[in-house]
Amino acid sequence: MPPAPRQLHPDMQVLVDARTPVSANLTVEEQRDNWNAYAARLNRPHPETLEVTDRHVQGAGHEVQIRIYRPKAASRPTPCMIYMHGGGFMLGDLDSSDSIAWGFAVGMNAIVISVDYRLTPEHPWPAGFDDCYAVLEWAASQGSAIGIDPERIVIGGDSAGGRFSACVSQKSRDMGGPRIRAQAVIYGNAGSIENAGSMTEFAEGYGLTAARSRDFSQKLFPHGAPVDDPHAFPINAKDLSGLPPTLVHVAEYDPIRDAGRAYAARLILAGNDVVFREARGMIHGFMRARFVGTQAAAEFDYICKFLSHHLA
Repeated sequence: MPPAPRQLHPDMQVLVDARTPVSANLTVEEQRDNWNAYAARLNRPHPETLEVTDRHVQGAGHEVQIRIYRPKAASRPTPCMIYMHGGGFMLGDLDSSDSIAWGFAVGMNAIVISVDYRLTPEHPWPAGFDDCYAVLEWAASQGSAIGIDPERIVIGGDSAGGRFSACVSQKSRDMGGPRIRAQAVIYGNAGSIENAGSMTEFAEGYGLTAARSRDFSQKLFPHGAPVDDPHAFPINAKDLSGLPPTLVHVAEYDPIRDAGRAYAARLILAGNDVVFREARGMIHGFMRARFVGTQAAAEFDYICKFLSHHLA
């Protein structure tokens, strides 16, 4: 990672050190291996206070793999978070996002369902989104069989998963789907915006690059971005009212920061309950630094407290 022209928060050094250069010539599989190795350097095993199981749930013509994290001491019925991992829609799996998912289960004393949604470029829009929505429907309709309180469900994700969270919330409202108590959009967005200064100012040198962000989007929408589809681009929806209470949590030094800011602003203008938080001096992926950085841990704890508040 090249030296950044701005001073990063010291907690971000662990992310810088864990990264390896990504060549433009890497295959998709090589990029996935690179990402998984990066995540493995930062992950920690889940504590013994959790019961962790893998299973499949039925989606629309496709079985979706999930990982369920259940606090052993939690009373039943237990509130639940549907968690969608990051990775540009192309990278990541249940293992690479394990520490983030179990962290929410511990921090919220709730069941967390991590979704292993289908990835691009093999499965462009709406495959991964459909998987996430199917898991929400399953948790609301059948989750009581595993101790979930269907009346206390929140959703959230980081980066690509944050985008999917916004999309899922929009569809659930539009289709009269499951009630979502709250959502957390963490260094993600609900669609790009024109002339975003952060895409220029932080184009390179801060982990996620502007070019890589554009490439991820092109792989998600290989036949052109459906910018008028509110389920694909919630930020462009004509009606953004009536959405769940939302935390939009961005990194200050992130090329997609301004799209996150814009989504928060439009939610507020539509009359929603919104909390906007900007992690100062931090870069895309800051949650992964929580094991060694006190401020990164505080940022993670803030997300847990926001969602817990809406599960009470």
